[in-house]
Amino acid sequence: MKFSKFILSILFFTIPAVLNAQPYQQLLDNPTKDLLHEALSGETAKEYVIDISRWHRIQGSREYRMAGEYVLEKLRNAGFSENEAYVESFKSDGKIVYQTWQSPSGWDIESAELRMIEPYDERICGFPEIAMSLITYSNPGDETGELVYVGSGTSESDYEGKDVRGKAVLATGYGGSVHRLAVLKYGAKFVVCYLDDERAMEYPDMLAYTGMWPRTNELEDTKFGFNLTRRQGEKLRKLIETGAKVVVKGTVQGIGLEPYFMDVPVAVIPGSEKPDEILVFCGHLDHPKESANDNASGSAAMLDMAITMKKLINEGRIERPKRTLHFLWVPEFYGMMAYCDAHPEMKGPAYGGKYLANINLDMVGENLELLHTRAGYTRTPMSIPSVLNDVVENMAEMVSKMDIRTPRGSLSVFNYSINPYSGGSDHNIFIDRKIPAMMSGHGDYTHHTSEDTPDKVDPVEIERAEMICLSSLYYLANLDDDQAVDLTYLAAGNAAKHLGQSARRAKELLKTADFQYNNIAWIEAQNILDHELEWAKEAVRSIIHFNKGAGTAELIDMLCGQLNIQHEVLSKSIKQRAYSLGMKKGYLMEPNANANTDERIPIRLTRGPIDGSFMNENLKAADLEWLNANRSALRGNRQFELHNFIDGKKTVTEIRNALSAEYGPVVHDVVRNYIELLVNNGLARWK
Repeated sequence: MKFSKFILSILFFTIPAVLNAQPYQQLLDNPTKDLLHEALSGETAKEYVIDISRWHRIQGSREYRMAGEYVLEKLRNAGFSENEAYVESFKSDGKIVYQTWQSPSGWDIESAELRMIEPYDERICGFPEIAMSLITYSNPGDETGELVYVGSGTSESDYEGKDVRGKAVLATGYGGSVHRLAVLKYGAKFVVCYLDDERAMEYPDMLAYTGMWPRTNELEDTKFGFNLTRRQGEKLRKLIETGAKVVVKGTVQGIGLEPYFMDVPVAVIPGSEKPDEILVFCGHLDHPKESANDNASGSAAMLDMAITMKKLINEGRIERPKRTLHFLWVPEFYGMMAYCDAHPEMKGPAYGGKYLANINLDMVGENLELLHTRAGYTRTPMSIPSVLNDVVENMAEMVSKMDIRTPRGSLSVFNYSINPYSGGSDHNIFIDRKIPAMMSGHGDYTHHTSEDTPDKVDPVEIERAEMICLSSLYYLANLDDDQAVDLTYLAAGNAAKHLGQSARRAKELLKTADFQYNNIAWIEAQNILDHELEWAKEAVRSIIHFNKGAGTAELIDMLCGQLNIQHEVLSKSIKQRAYSLGMKKGYLMEPNANANTDERIPIRLTRGPIDGSFMNENLKAADLEWLNANRSALRGNRQFELHNFIDGKKTVTEIRNALSAEYGPVVHDVVRNYIELLVNNGLARWK
């Protein structure tokens, strides 16, 4: 039986409305929800946090390896075999490059001390008792020098009229950036940095985590540096400004920079029916002692999730997932890129791969009451629409309705939000490989400081994150025909809502238009609607990756047909809106009929996000100058998404239109010139 267009239009305007009007309906069945709630333990995870936070887990360091060995030992004790739990190691010497990411150097230091010698003797700080007091990737040395204050110390102007050669430098900028100028360029002996932002004003005894991160050509010349609190730094600055001669002595003992390894502990729960189809949990294990929330909490949550699933399966209390679950504990970005480089099969269905989804757990344990924050779940970007968004949002609402409590946990109400895509962590690597990926995390004032301690980690909040993340991927790993139909209705209802919201964006764009000479604003508004339709349908169709039943496919086609009708109606309304605002019919042309088009198709030659440092250090001089001049046009996530839209299918103009639909109008020449920059520097080629 064929539906008439009229009947379909009625279905479109009624079914999504009915779906959105219904009270919340959870996707996960109650027996599974209750079992996971009983078995997962935020209290156990909190104990893991305390253990992990004892190590100074710097990427490529020996103590990072110790933390990795701890994770592996816990997995083996829980019954994971050698084939199910193991460590993959990657050379890390500051020279080898994984795609565009230079590996950090290995690093090991035994002790360090900063003393003031003049105008009086005083011990200022020491390592390892305060681990963040030493700038990471410092080399050993023993130096004494007069202290010179240079402000931020991260720009050339900070050194004008100041002689720092043979002296020590006091600055408020990031340690590695200060060292690069003060020591490597201007000949200072070492650097002393302190935090001087709004957080430091409120918490004057807070230390910031900074690192040297030496480039390959800087390894031999890297010296050392110290991080101080604002209270300590201001004391030294005021002494200098009163005219006193301040002399400091820095002593650092140990190996320093050395060739070593980045370790990636891996846990595998093989699928029972489709073991070659993989869903991945990841979280970075690195960061300085203590770094409890960031990211001992995510690492601990994954450890509890993996061990809990293994135990429940072994006891026969839960069905083994039909698809394989992977757990990866990685050195952030660098280790994840090394892993990606070693696993070319790590790619999503759009690239012909069988990695179906990823959730990145990064800072999941914050105590909401102490830190005045909330949990955030970032959606996939528009370059990879996915039903994963709908599932995670549904599971988060499920958890918000549960009474998760632990004896030592907070009494906070679950406060969370589902946010637009944002990067800054390891889910970016999966997104680049067209694997739908979301991040679970928090943000708070303790980030990358000595205030990030285990006492601020809440077992209740960890358990909430565990419930959301594990429920989401376990549900998708087992998606049966009936669940797929249910999920299709949910995804289609959400897609209709997003399509409606895109019309509001388009309407706002028309408000600022001057239709006297052209219809560019209407073209851009229609571009938003056209792309939102494709992204909405792609999100609904992504269910097929988890269930290929004939009933699911038929329903998807029917509901995508409804989205087509909604798009047609909204497009007509936007055009009428443009006419009402003064657009002349004589100027009307189709959105893609603009004369400024480029039909060339670029192809990426690298896997994984392109490292910003690689761009700064390897681009041709003219290209780097152009890029720096156009940073504002490619600000935020735009540059990353531009890379993601380079899929070997889209033309330059189509990439520009997709980027504009997601973030607002982008000048065509900016996109074209940027892609040409990639081609000129061997990062892409023309198809």
